Amino acid sequence: MNVGIRIEHDSLGSMAVPESALWGIHTERAILNFPISGIQLGTHRHLIRALALVKKAAALTNTELGLIPAEIGEAIVAACDTVASGDVDHAFPVDVIQGGAGTSTNMNANEVIANLALEALGHPRGSYELVDPIGHVNKCQSTNDVYPTAVRLALVFGLEDLLERLDLLSAAFAERGQAFAAIPKVGRTQLQDAVPMTLGQEFTAFSVTLEEDQKRLREAAALLLECSLGATAIGTGITADPLYVERVIDQLSAVSGVQLVRAHDFVEATWDTGAFMTFSGTLKRTAIKLSKICSDLRLLSSGPQTGLGEIRLPPRQAGSSIMPGKVNPVIPEVVNQIAFFVAGADLTVTMAADNGQLQLNAFEPVIAHALLQSLSWLTNGTDVLRDLCVEGIEANEALLRSRSRASTAQATALLPLLGYAVAAAISHKALASGQSVLDIAVSEGLLLPEQVEALVGPQSGDTGQPTPGTPG
Repeated sequence: MNVGIRIEHDSLGSMAVPESALWGIHTERAILNFPISGIQLGTHRHLIRALALVKKAAALTNTELGLIPAEIGEAIVAACDTVASGDVDHAFPVDVIQGGAGTSTNMNANEVIANLALEALGHPRGSYELVDPIGHVNKCQSTNDVYPTAVRLALVFGLEDLLERLDLLSAAFAERGQAFAAIPKVGRTQLQDAVPMTLGQEFTAFSVTLEEDQKRLREAAALLLECSLGATAIGTGITADPLYVERVIDQLSAVSGVQLVRAHDFVEATWDTGAFMTFSGTLKRTAIKLSKICSDLRLLSSGPQTGLGEIRLPPRQAGSSIMPGKVNPVIPEVVNQIAFFVAGADLTVTMAADNGQLQLNAFEPVIAHALLQSLSWLTNGTDVLRDLCVEGIEANEALLRSRSRASTAQATALLPLLGYAVAAAISHKALASGQSVLDIAVSEGLLLPEQVEALVGPQSGDTGQPTPGTPG
């Protein structure tokens, strides 16, 4: 054998594999076949961990049933723990975009685990007659039940990271809402002055909508807990021991800490990607809400002299190579872009789900990448938005109070006292004369000065809703 390589064999022939590689011939072929995105499987940490846990559950079950020798089973379990730890993510070089319904991913895992087990038993890598990637590591399994199960588990793991960050972001908006609770401003509809409100109400609403989305994400994730491990190729369980099929999902629940349930119909579950579509749509919902909030932050902070200028975002970097002193809202902008990507990824998931044929969807690799990448970017973006933007937002209180008092939006607050026709007439006079609605109402004897102060004073109560007849 040449120095630095070993020769491995499969049903297609022989191939050189780097001597130092933990992977084998199937992985090496995939590296050559799929130079697509340049993004390696090892990038998706949660997927590698999930694959390792699926293989561990299978090895424990197979060992318990005597389907593989105990010594080999124990070595495989130890190897799975190493893979799950993240220490060998570099040994998963296959491109995330691949043909074969995830077979290359499954074989990459089988080969890495087999070679780790061989080393633990004192044998050289590639000695597959002793620990076989297919005969031992993949015993009672198929890519078609291993891969989707691992993807579901990976999404559950990734979602926990996102939910933690969303909770922190929601709390940050709530804190700003409390800090701004007494600052009046003009609420707008269709970019036009509408009715009085407070800046606190605006920021509290951002917090509430993110709380709601955490609930929706958890609901969507519940669908991912139904898995088909034990179904093997198309759901009939062919090549799997019946006792293995009965026990392996409980074993996976135990080793993963995630309570999984067996799919009601394995044949249906093998091709059905409905849970991925639902989860993707819910991720898109969250991303678009975050994008809307970020667009509002950019608009509210616009200027600072000739825009709305109602809030000040923390300055993070110089905004121009030509315009001195310009500072751009770069943090909200990056979150907007994440949302654009997530929306596109949702369409990718939809098209992939639509084009799976008969008993298997061959396009789950692109579904997995789209969802895992979306989760990762959303998680990072949410963290950055909170840490580098929301927590440091300041109110331009003097400007807000001045605009609130002068705005024709105050006419809406006069409705309970003066009626629509009178309030509308005052509003038109204010626009024509430049006087404030409230000053006109006092000068014409329609309101007492103390009534005006009540209208423009701080919101009463802590419900987050304006009190009728006041600007809130």
